[in-house]
Amino acid sequence: MKNKQQMLTRAFLVLGILVLINIISIRLFTRLDLTAENVYTLSPASVKLMESLDDRLTVKVYFNEDLPAPYNSNRRAIYDVLNDYRAYAGDNLQYTFIDPSTDELMQEATREGIPPVEIQALEADKFVAKRAYMGIVLLFEDRKEVIPVVQNTASLEYDLSSAIKRLVSRDQKTIGFLTGHGEPELSRLQSVQKALAKQYRFTTVNCANDPVPDNVSVLVVDAPTQPIPEGEQFFIDQFIMKGGKVAFLLNAVPATLQQQYAQPLDLKLDPLLENYGLRLNRDLVRDVQCSNISLIQEHGGFRIQSAIPYPFLPVASVFDENNVMVKDLQQLAFFFVSSVDTGNVASRGLKATVLVKSSERSGRQSGMFILDPRMQPDPGAFSESNIPLAIVVEGSFESFFANRPVPTDTNGVPVASAQSVLKKSPNTRLVLVGDGDFILDNYIRSSDNLTFFANMMDYLVDDMGLIEIRSKNLVAPPLDPVSDGTRGFVKWADLLLPPLLMILYGLFRWRQRKARKKALAVS
Repeated sequence: MKNKQQMLTRAFLVLGILVLINIISIRLFTRLDLTAENVYTLSPASVKLMESLDDRLTVKVYFNEDLPAPYNSNRRAIYDVLNDYRAYAGDNLQYTFIDPSTDELMQEATREGIPPVEIQALEADKFVAKRAYMGIVLLFEDRKEVIPVVQNTASLEYDLSSAIKRLVSRDQKTIGFLTGHGEPELSRLQSVQKALAKQYRFTTVNCANDPVPDNVSVLVVDAPTQPIPEGEQFFIDQFIMKGGKVAFLLNAVPATLQQQYAQPLDLKLDPLLENYGLRLNRDLVRDVQCSNISLIQEHGGFRIQSAIPYPFLPVASVFDENNVMVKDLQQLAFFFVSSVDTGNVASRGLKATVLVKSSERSGRQSGMFILDPRMQPDPGAFSESNIPLAIVVEGSFESFFANRPVPTDTNGVPVASAQSVLKKSPNTRLVLVGDGDFILDNYIRSSDNLTFFANMMDYLVDDMGLIEIRSKNLVAPPLDPVSDGTRGFVKWADLLLPPLLMILYGLFRWRQRKARKKALAVS
């Protein structure tokens, strides 16, 4: 009777503890993330975004319930992420899951902008095609954002947070591309525009007669092929003095694979850049770590097409680990990139950071540029290491025209009055990359090229939160390489250790029972 009362007491105690834990968990949200980079924890930007909601955000998830793996796990991942969002948004976030299993619900999903997708499912030992809905609709006030298909969760938080940010933001920042000096047209930047169209507006900026428009948040000077007149440099300088941000993506030595040689290009920007602590060197960086090109070679009278490494197409993988623009990137593919440098920025109260560097085995070519891929570089061509390829300078800049006369236009008239010249900028940021082609559609070979440019734009417009979300890597990291002996030991340990432990536990329990019986017999 006494033992029965003790068992009931223990059961009620355990039940009470479980109830208490549930009550506490409702009021105190926490989550344990054991990954090295906390990839399953909401980024601070997402938390801040949820806490700043001032009205009801409604999320409708159109997702079939009977989907096979791995799509069924995606449904659960969406549920978990939305739960995390609601923990910080409170009643301002409401979500519902809808299973489009009827014709009426299918039509509703289609009206909301969720198209059906075809997936492969295993039924009766054979693969069959099934139609599925796997999309998300977000509603805020009178606006709507749609994520049509969620087929993997690698970018789920970024997709959701960026969509929510677009919904709650009252304005959309503008990125201006300088034009008028042979720069690539926006039609050659379709990948960039498609990736960032929902976050930013894109426009061209011509400074031949007018300053940079006030609505431009970032000015991109991308691969000009003609010198930039001093009058236009004045407008760029004054844009910076107003706190504007500029990304200089420049080709110091324009080159193509079809040419066998190249020569430096003088854009007349050197004095302006050096005033800001930036320098673009007239060289080409070559690297052992590089992309391959296809080359037709003759062997024994036969023409054979083969892929060979081409050092003038470096693949950079050395990044600054503390800068959010590049810290989570894997590699960037450059196309005839020049080295960059900084002057004595510390004495000017500026902060310079080298974002991207070449590998340990790299070098520079200057003077005469022979680009024939069939020519083998000499042994000393790769004697340098970690050559800077991209830098950012931050701080309050002095105007290049603070102690210079105001430039004149083609008619000899000053482009501005001397009294209107701004001589000191607020804290702002400038980026210099020694390659203006890495963002063009036909040169974006690595997904990180696009991510780098997107991160750069976010960084320059102070939208740093989205960078950390976008750069999250949900891909399983590779296993550390081990020796064959270690691999064999782990294999046999996995096979033999579990049954061995069971046998040892059985022997232990057998000895315990035997000892107990012996003790009872003696008593």
